[in-house]
Amino acid sequence: MLKSNESLITGEMLAKYYELNKQKKEIELEMNELKEMFQHYFNQLVGTDRKGEITVNGYKIQRQIRKTEKYIEEETVKMLEDLQLNDLIQVVKKPDDKKIKAAVNLGLLNPEQLNSCITTTYSPAIIVKPLTPR
Repeated sequence: MLKSNESLITGEMLAKYYELNKQKKEIELEMNELKEMFQHYFNQLVGTDRKGEITVNGYKIQRQIRKTEKYIEEETVKMLEDLQLNDLIQVVKKPDDKKIKAAVNLGLLNPEQLNSCITTTYSPAIIVKPLTPR
């Protein structure tokens, strides 16, 4: 238990966290700029959507290409229905948040009826800001 005059969090800790977070954002921005340059280089060297690899001053840089394929939902469902392959189509039932809120507002649904249907999640976030602008 903490006594009223004790604190596990010090001003130095907050200042260090704030500065490190600022540096992290600057580093991420600089890394994204470098990645963009690397992508542009590989686009010129081997073309877009092509993997590549070079070695410079003892460092090897590789560009890998990940391929993702998805079915175009409307077109695929229509084609499967036309072929009478309805077993290959998922039917997803899920609550419509907007319609539920509208029904509650119109008095068609009592909000208390929904109490057992609602789940709430919490996720903590830490934000450190100086009181005086830097």
